[in-house]
Amino acid sequence: MAKEKTTKDRSYKIAVLGGDGTGPEVVREGLKVMDAAAKKTGFKYEKIMYDLGGERYKRTGEILPPSVLKELGTADAIYLGAIGHPEVKPGILEKGLLLALRFHFDQYINLRPVKLYPGVWSPVKDKTPEDIDFVVVRENTEGLYTGTGGILKEGTADEVAIQTSVNTRKGVERCLRYAFEYTKRRKKENKLTLVGKTNVLTYAWGLWERVFKELAGEYPGITTDYAHVDATCMWFIKNPEWFDVIVTDNIFGDIITDLGAMIQGGMGIAAGGNINPEGVSMFEPIGGSAPKYTGKNVINPLAAICAGGMLLDNLGEREASEMIEKAVMNVTANKLKSLAAGKMGYSTEEVGDLVVAAL
Repeated sequence: MAKEKTTKDRSYKIAVLGGDGTGPEVVREGLKVMDAAAKKTGFKYEKIMYDLGGERYKRTGEILPPSVLKELGTADAIYLGAIGHPEVKPGILEKGLLLALRFHFDQYINLRPVKLYPGVWSPVKDKTPEDIDFVVVRENTEGLYTGTGGILKEGTADEVAIQTSVNTRKGVERCLRYAFEYTKRRKKENKLTLVGKTNVLTYAWGLWERVFKELAGEYPGITTDYAHVDATCMWFIKNPEWFDVIVTDNIFGDIITDLGAMIQGGMGIAAGGNINPEGVSMFEPIGGSAPKYTGKNVINPLAAICAGGMLLDNLGEREASEMIEKAVMNVTANKLKSLAAGKMGYSTEEVGDLVVAAL
């Protein structure tokens, strides 16, 4: 967790990566809201803009130059719009930029709130904002996403492909400890659920389960339980109110957070953080670059605005963060017709203005 700064040093340097497609549009609105929150709560920040993404790659062949990576390391946080360009082969930017940043800055936590806001439609029948309000803590630098493995006899009938899930004691323990601390700070139900597959993936999940039980002894005020990942997907739909904080590995977290985004109303409201509690963290909307809407001023900026609120919370500016979330809830409850692009009843820019007004 980030440490709050004193009044004298509540000044920050934020690296801004608008990225591709509609990314720069939603980031613009997020910064507009952060500017307003800064004025109301008294902190200051400097915006440093970077043109990383598909257009730069097409123009120069560069994805993440070493000099830029070094500069990003001096920032207090990174604010990302979206990565994904229709004229760049899938995987190039994601691996060369997103994953490169996560691994370089050891952003070992992916934090995903799953919260249904007032006025937002959920495909889960009869569930209210009181029922859908939990957080997924996902391990972000190990597991199946380390790229460990190989191919033997490629292109033949005897081809063998091996993809290895790498789980270290250090990586598992620091993720679980973050989840326990986050549950304690959240002070909702003080319940932490480990989600895995202990009945089949016995080596990796044996480690996760052992460390989970060991750490539970250090947190007597937190109730712990376990759920298989497939059952968790079922319960997200049937009984989402059962969950408070969930902790899981990289691939399972990747899968269940997309399901979480759907039950909270869709990608237009889903935000996340890639967090190194001792270093540089990065915050982003989940929905992607949505290139077909680029320049039309119709994309929903609320996920980016919520990501900005998460960024401020991580910096210790919790008053501003809470203020932004309440303003977003006011807008979803009283203003928007829908979260879908082009169907909100307002333009991208107007939605940003509505959130600023609600502050």
